[in-house]
Amino acid sequence: MAALVAVMSEKILIVEDEIDVADLLGHHLRAEGFSVEVANNGRVAFTSIKNQLPALIVLDLMLPEISGLELCRMIKSNPGTNRLPVVMLSARIEEIDRVLGFELGADDYVVKPFSPRELVLRIRAILRRLS
Repeated sequence: MAALVAVMSEKILIVEDEIDVADLLGHHLRAEGFSVEVANNGRVAFTSIKNQLPALIVLDLMLPEISGLELCRMIKSNPGTNRLPVVMLSARIEEIDRVLGFELGADDYVVKPFSPRELVLRIRAILRRLS
């Protein structure tokens, strides 16, 4: 496990306006060796992405300022960011929401409530496929 932790130093951007959810996920990601940044709205996230590209974005759909769907659209339509992996994290459970997320370019869609351990493993799997 120590070897895995040493290799995992990628920055994960969590875009989540629910502080408890962001803290929980951030705690689990840090415990697995990831660097974590949290943005509590779409505008802050977009600025963060422009300043330094993360390895992966965990993106809530229902955000203030810029919605998660709009932020995903902005990320995936920009040549400098369109290859960034995005995992959508949402309380929206309808099939149409998941379909729209994937159509906008999400690499995965996780419904709240979620297992932090499973989400960390999904993030690892996506990053492994990209390396």
